[in-house]
Amino acid sequence: MKRLMKRTLFIFIGAILMAIGIEIFLVPNLIMDGGIVGISIILSNLTGMKLGLFLFLLNIPFFFLGYKQIGKTFAISTVFGITVLSIAATFLHPVAAFTSDIVLAAVFGGMALGAGVGLVIRYGGSLDGTEILAILINKKLPFSVGEIVMFFNIFIFVWGGFVFGWDRAMYSVLAYFVAFKTIDVVIQGLDESKSAWIISDQYQEIGEAIIARLGRGVTYLNGEGAYTGDNKKVIFCVINRLEEAKLKSIVEDLDESAFLAVADIAEVRGGRFKKRDIH
Repeated sequence: MKRLMKRTLFIFIGAILMAIGIEIFLVPNLIMDGGIVGISIILSNLTGMKLGLFLFLLNIPFFFLGYKQIGKTFAISTVFGITVLSIAATFLHPVAAFTSDIVLAAVFGGMALGAGVGLVIRYGGSLDGTEILAILINKKLPFSVGEIVMFFNIFIFVWGGFVFGWDRAMYSVLAYFVAFKTIDVVIQGLDESKSAWIISDQYQEIGEAIIARLGRGVTYLNGEGAYTGDNKKVIFCVINRLEEAKLKSIVEDLDESAFLAVADIAEVRGGRFKKRDIH
């Protein structure tokens, strides 16, 4: 129940943030987003009908696709998020824009929209059916989900260029880019965790130095060199991006020939990732 309430709250907040980004920043300045939201903005402008109505109606087919492709929890979360988004957009429509500066509207509208979408995705839902459709098409055609989404959005921005003018279409691309980057930050977190894999004969000294100087836990794994057949110890640890340079310095000080690989991690849960105090 606690987990359900948390998910519901953050999906609600995410939908409200997206509605603010759309109705307070983008729409008053004739700036679009990609996907179903972009199509809804164009159709609302052409027909004079409520944007919230298009946001809801155009996403209905994707509720069923999401249920079949991803699952019941995802579909219910998406229905809830889209419903809140549609109602909030309708109520916010009469509210005056925060700014008439096109660049500020594109940047801050993109940030609000991206933060909202990121929150909803992080807690198991979606506010735009384009990705769901892309997943379905991906199974039939030799294109990645990202390439399919990009194709849809190019079509939408070109269409928007004819409707709103090409300068507005270019500002829309700026807003979309800001939103895209904001989604990454919200989903991955500001801390941006990284995994590190180290292979060295001085594994024990390096492991102890990481514990002592970074305050991070380490795990020793057993490995075997495919070429030499020698048994190797592999050090595994999780750090944040600010600690990456310090980790490299520790490894280089103790073994210049050590193998070190660092990769981004979207999420870390459980275990002993939390940093302990260093005295």
